[in-house]
Amino acid sequence: MSDKPSKSHGRLAISATAQPRDLMTDRPDLAGAWTAKIITLFPEAFPGVLGASLTGKALQEGKWKLDTIDLRLFGEGKHRNVDDTPAGGGAGMVLRPDIMSRAIRFAQKNAPKDRARWPLVYLSPRGKPFTQRTAERFAAAEGLTMICGRFEGLDQRVIDHYDIEEISLGDFVMTGGEIAAQAMIDATIRLRPGIIGNAASTEEESFSEGLLEHPQYTRPATWEGRDIPEVLTSGDHGKVAKWRKDQAEKITKSRRPDLWRAYQDEKDKT
Repeated sequence: MSDKPSKSHGRLAISATAQPRDLMTDRPDLAGAWTAKIITLFPEAFPGVLGASLTGKALQEGKWKLDTIDLRLFGEGKHRNVDDTPAGGGAGMVLRPDIMSRAIRFAQKNAPKDRARWPLVYLSPRGKPFTQRTAERFAAAEGLTMICGRFEGLDQRVIDHYDIEEISLGDFVMTGGEIAAQAMIDATIRLRPGIIGNAASTEEESFSEGLLEHPQYTRPATWEGRDIPEVLTSGDHGKVAKWRKDQAEKITKSRRPDLWRAYQDEKDKT
């Protein structure tokens, strides 16, 4: 079967935006823009929150691209079926490997084969946890393709055949991968050059050094009887930096013992 969907089902890959008709014609298509390709049964779910704030502005300006690929268009029969019952019995349905393979081949048609340059990811609760390091790796690539799971999951054979990387947003189960995909793309896009005006802000936030972020304060100096810590108004940048580091370590040690142990291990190596 051809990778292309029936013409009656329209265009396969669309640029998803908060206002598609307006932005499709006005948005610049910058050469080499970082691109997220999303294979999903619900392309209308995108861009979602990605169409707002800094990521939405960058999307409109063509600094990155979002292409949704409707898995249903590769389905079979009158109803474009994409799933079937689990082999060996059991509840629910499983996404078929032949259907998914067609969508993957379409998505990867113009993408580099080197997975370091273009990761191929399946969003799954059994995958490796998504971390800030994962976001940094994705941001350093030219783009990535994400497969949003549904039902009981994806046939293992297609995962093995394409050597798909499985990644999890956390230790919980969702109805599908669309929300997870938006969260991961948001964490990735903000690390790309030109997305966030103050690049230093991404260097000081949580997880950037393996620690949770220190507390933040702003005006007024006194609120509800609570004062901004005196050191932050001292004008001594050295003392401010030390206070922030101490606070970050204290918070990480009490709230995330796992991160604290990893942080200590890294310190011991240096």
